[in-house]
Amino acid sequence: MKTITVLVIEDNTPLRNMVQRSLLRLNFVVHVAANALEGEALATSLQPDIILLDMHLPDKNGWQVATELKANPLTQKIPIIAVTAHAMAGDRERTIHAGCNDYVSKPIDFKLLEEKIRYLANGTQMPGAD
Repeated sequence: MKTITVLVIEDNTPLRNMVQRSLLRLNFVVHVAANALEGEALATSLQPDIILLDMHLPDKNGWQVATELKANPLTQKIPIIAVTAHAMAGDRERTIHAGCNDYVSKPIDFKLLEEKIRYLANGTQMPGAD
């Protein structure tokens, strides 16, 4: 089975650490970034299999980051899963329009997140995803 590398872009330190530990337990290789600038630089240099992107970062919002990553030829093919506390009507569509491939809400359901990561890393969408 292929080792999957995940880049977590999350400004909340306790949440970032929890996500990192949870993904490491699932045998993913995990890199973390605390802000958009660091995340975009790591995405370009590391070329991870998946990016988990918090949509509310201190230096730039996740919608801007997703749009910029998808516009960059070096990162445009990397799947992005938006992670947000907002679970309002239209939020999923807004993240998809910005270039994210999928969406999870906080608090994170790690079983569901693992499934989404594995599907996207294999170049497919989860059954039932738009």
